[in-house]
Amino acid sequence: MKITRALISVSDKTGIAKFARTLEKQGVDIISTGGTAELLRKEKIPVREISNFTSFPEVLDGRVKTLHPRVHGGLLYKRGNPKHEAEAKECGFQPIDMVVVNLYPFEKTIQKPDVTLAEAIENIDIGGPSMIRSAAKNYESVTVVVDPADYDTVLENMRENKGETTLKLREHLAIKAFIKTSDYDRMIGNYLNREQITEASFSLSLPLVTKLRYGENPHQNAALYGDFERHFEKLHGKELSFNNILDISAATNLIAEFSQPTVAILKHTNPCGVGSDVDLRKAWEKAFATDKQAPFGGIIICNRAVDEPLAKTISEIFSEVIIAPEFETEARALLQKKKNLRLIRLTTSASEARSAVDLRSVCSGVLVQDSDIAIEKPEQVVTQRKPTKKEMEAMLFGWRVVKHVKSNAIVYAAADRTLGIGAGQMSRVDASRIAIWKAEEAGLSLRGSAVASDAFFPFPDGLIAAAEAGATCAIQPGGSVRDKEVIAAADERKMAMIFTGVRHFRH
Repeated sequence: MKITRALISVSDKTGIAKFARTLEKQGVDIISTGGTAELLRKEKIPVREISNFTSFPEVLDGRVKTLHPRVHGGLLYKRGNPKHEAEAKECGFQPIDMVVVNLYPFEKTIQKPDVTLAEAIENIDIGGPSMIRSAAKNYESVTVVVDPADYDTVLENMRENKGETTLKLREHLAIKAFIKTSDYDRMIGNYLNREQITEASFSLSLPLVTKLRYGENPHQNAALYGDFERHFEKLHGKELSFNNILDISAATNLIAEFSQPTVAILKHTNPCGVGSDVDLRKAWEKAFATDKQAPFGGIIICNRAVDEPLAKTISEIFSEVIIAPEFETEARALLQKKKNLRLIRLTTSASEARSAVDLRSVCSGVLVQDSDIAIEKPEQVVTQRKPTKKEMEAMLFGWRVVKHVKSNAIVYAAADRTLGIGAGQMSRVDASRIAIWKAEEAGLSLRGSAVASDAFFPFPDGLIAAAEAGATCAIQPGGSVRDKEVIAAADERKMAMIFTGVRHFRH
């Protein structure tokens, strides 16, 4: 069926005049509303106001204009169905063969820092989604266009089919339309859920990025959803696995903590070592020295471009993935010789790539929380001795890392590197013992180091173990009923200690 009549009503007016002019040249009768009609008239494109088409004025400050039987009847009646055709004729429904609609900018509105609830509600589109859904339901006869990016495709399809669109295209556009209205309603619901007193539900819709070969293990099906590919570009290597993606995410969250040139090595989402230096190769050497066994088959991330000297150094061990904002030509050529190595370019800042929401699946449900991206400036000295400048730098370095280590987490650090990391233990003192043991295995001295704990020391034993290992200062959240005992133990050993007041559990 040739397209003879189109209803155009858009908030995003990108490309709409060119699109409408082409339709008009093909003899399409154009109906429009408000600002869209005004724009088309300025462009000398013949247009009928919606009120002329419905014989009913726009009322309630424009809240009611397309919510009319002549609009939805013209969209919904089944072409070729004798009963529908007769009723449409009796009711005066003129067929609308195409709807071109995009919605009020609700998302942009709620992103404004000073937006009010009333302003947000006024930007909830009602007529637009209604027309989109009516047109999409009757896609056998009606073409629905919700994305300016599809204008050229639609016009080309019409040119190739003597003013008609193909059923295949209409099906594709209808699916896209239903996803659009679903996402729009979900966004409104989530916003009101935050702003209103009553909590209703949480919903999320993400586009499929890719099906994965398998999940955490080969017997598990898996897929990646969202806009992961907006932040990460694979330059070389095999397709990413489920576990690769988890590690890339963990590595990106960690590197976002550092502004100075830094290299981090991770395995199973836990840091093996982190080092900072203006010479990125030296930063690598500091990170690698923390643990020379665990990095085999691990993930390496840098927050500066990888040059040839660094590439030569890190290519000496087998790694699954290397992530960096850029790879210099010589470095990339060298690393691409390893066919099993995946090179990933971080196309945005690490901070931008981090998700604001953390989702965890649980039995028959989902836990939702804000991501742990809190940035605090720990300054509460609770011991008799204040930390030196060097000790303070070491504590802050360890504090940036420990929040990314599985709890219970202990990190021993210098001002520019990790020295020992203990992760995921049931007892905090055991995490400390493992960190000490790892440092000994690596041949690193903990004398003069800082110890960072993701949560408070429940007993003095963890702090005492750190002091005996050589730590001279400690950083921890505080908040234990035995804080006084822990502080006393630190004072007895002439240690400096800071309470942050912020805990960083990572389960």
